[in-house]
Amino acid sequence: MELNRRTVIAGAAAAGMAATALGGTAHATGGKAPVKSLFGKLADGTKIYSWSLANGGTRLKVLSYGGIVQSLEIPDRHGKYKNVSLGFDNIEDYVAKTPYFGALIGRYGNRIAKGQFSLDGKSYQLSVNDGVNSLHGGIKGFDKHVWDIEPFTKGSDVGLYLYYTSVDGEMGYPGTLKTKVTYTLTKHGDWRLDYEATTDKATVVNLTSHVYWNLAGEGSGSIYDHELKIAAARYTPVDSGLIPTGELAKVAGTPFDFRRTKTVGEDIRVANQQLLYGKGIDHNWALDKGITAKPEHVATLRDPSSGRTLKIATTEPGLQFYSGNFLDGTLVGPGGHIYRQGDALCLETQHFPDSPNQASFPSTVLRPGQTYRTTTVHTFGN
Repeated sequence: MELNRRTVIAGAAAAGMAATALGGTAHATGGKAPVKSLFGKLADGTKIYSWSLANGGTRLKVLSYGGIVQSLEIPDRHGKYKNVSLGFDNIEDYVAKTPYFGALIGRYGNRIAKGQFSLDGKSYQLSVNDGVNSLHGGIKGFDKHVWDIEPFTKGSDVGLYLYYTSVDGEMGYPGTLKTKVTYTLTKHGDWRLDYEATTDKATVVNLTSHVYWNLAGEGSGSIYDHELKIAAARYTPVDSGLIPTGELAKVAGTPFDFRRTKTVGEDIRVANQQLLYGKGIDHNWALDKGITAKPEHVATLRDPSSGRTLKIATTEPGLQFYSGNFLDGTLVGPGGHIYRQGDALCLETQHFPDSPNQASFPSTVLRPGQTYRTTTVHTFGN
């Protein structure tokens, strides 16, 4: 029996707040609509736009290419703003080099073993782009498409509606999938993501956001001193290809135990086979709360040096924690600094990796007549 996560998320994001365009260090005031500007052009001449939003002390810049969060600025304990997400300052690098910096991920976030699955007795072969496996939707996932964007102001919220239609057979997935993602900044400066999708054929869906966080500021160095807490007593161990074995293993007594707050680097060099497979942490936590109709708090990240904090609430049952293991010193951020291993981390709310091939995992099947809905909220503090 399929585990249903298609419940309607009641209500809108919290009301309130004024908005400004990005820039400077003052808090948001005024209530202005999001601001659109040209960011660059693709090789075929397609124009890529950036949208600048500000509300409640949070400043967000989003690209029409991949729905990418190009920057997200929040203040430290002294009111000083920094961009806390990794990225680039030009479209060429996003097209040629990006390891999913800030992007919307689909159709299927994370890995599917050998790029294969069966549904209703039919086998499907997906685009393979991670060794023999399919990762984040394949060679040209949602992160590499241009999204249609509409700005909105609703009460004291500001935000963007992002739309993309994935045709039947794209990257091997069945069904035409119509996707809508809503980015909202609330009066408290929360960044809320509401995902929706419908299909005309049975398919699998697992959408997420791939922001690389460094709360000390992008380009500032290692996140190993960041403090992290995750509300999960179990995680999904992987094989050498980073595909889940199907086990829901206890975190107790392992480097994966973040039930109490500890630094990211506290156990990351421990001789553990799972850490060797991932060259660090690149694993899914099975959240204690499971699937919920409304977002519930699941993780807290804090940078002691700046005082900046990030709290994550979600309706999803899983959280992929990736410690930036494959940042190799070949990428340069907008601040002019080289990104090296451990210079950021990702906390991707999701269903579990390889769920289409793991009958014991919560289902990611979406059928005609159903609406896929999930919500994740990022709350910032200092």
